[in-house]
Amino acid sequence: MSSYADAGVDIEAGDRAVELLKGKVARAGRPEVVGGLGGFAGLFRLDTSRYRNPLLASSTDGVGTKLVIAQAMDKHDTVGIDLVGMVVDDLVVCGAEPLFLQDYVAVGRVVPERVAEIVGGIATGCELAGCALVGGETAEHPGVMPDDHYDIAGTGVGVVEADEVLGPERVQAGDVVVAMASSGVHSNGFSLVRHVLLHRERMRLEAVVDELGGPLGEELLVPTRIYAKDCLAVIAETGVHAFSHITGGGLAANLARVLPRHLSATVDRATWRPAPVFDLVQGRGRVEQAEMERTFNMGVGMVALVPPDDVDRALAVLTARHVPAWVAGEVTGGDGTVRLTGSHPA
Repeated sequence: MSSYADAGVDIEAGDRAVELLKGKVARAGRPEVVGGLGGFAGLFRLDTSRYRNPLLASSTDGVGTKLVIAQAMDKHDTVGIDLVGMVVDDLVVCGAEPLFLQDYVAVGRVVPERVAEIVGGIATGCELAGCALVGGETAEHPGVMPDDHYDIAGTGVGVVEADEVLGPERVQAGDVVVAMASSGVHSNGFSLVRHVLLHRERMRLEAVVDELGGPLGEELLVPTRIYAKDCLAVIAETGVHAFSHITGGGLAANLARVLPRHLSATVDRATWRPAPVFDLVQGRGRVEQAEMERTFNMGVGMVALVPPDDVDRALAVLTARHVPAWVAGEVTGGDGTVRLTGSHPA
């Protein structure tokens, strides 16, 4: 006789994983959450008395091949933070407050402690973003994925007043480009990182790299900075017109997404210096500047387009929240494109 366990699926291990992660998920809550883990659906009470004409916003994303680094280092407690950052910071771009998130974890084999580490990171990310983790799914895929491999994805939901949605319609000539520093590579471009540093250069993840001041793997696994609460604070204190989350495609392509067709933006590279990890990839791989800027955030993880009179206030809010931020450019008449000028300081 055959069983599900014979096919590689361990239901008891899945149950143990759920028990291990319950305490971690409990930290990532909000008063509007109804019930707890274990139901068929997550329940969230939307307090309609708080809103005049609410719109729900949703976003889905993953972490990509950064997971290969985490799996190689057997370090699984930070990639969940990356996942949350990728999801909630897309939500806040339109002005939405992230409310809740659900995760999907696919594994070759359920190792309860590892699943608890992964979901624990997601819970930490939700805490940082101010949203609730209301449930999710852990799926075991024996024979399809290697035992020690996994992939993660998440969907988040937020809310914004219909007349307070941010975006291209609000952007005006004269708006100032306020850049917010990234914490490193974040979660985009890791296929190129691995190609250059691990495959071509055969660098070891545990090796200390002088340019980085520590082990390569630790630098690559620095979690994505989560900007959701910081952006909401800027919204509360200024008349910000738009945000742009700098992910795949880089600064120019993502900033162009929030520009109307009759306006352009100029960004001066001389206003910041990218982190050493970008120099390492570019130098070791002899990667052209244009390719770097199409692939990586290059040190800028979020951009706000702010009226000139609100720039000082926006910078003060971000500084008080310990987010490095600076004036990087301006919006002018144009054709919906972004021009990068100057050179990064040596």
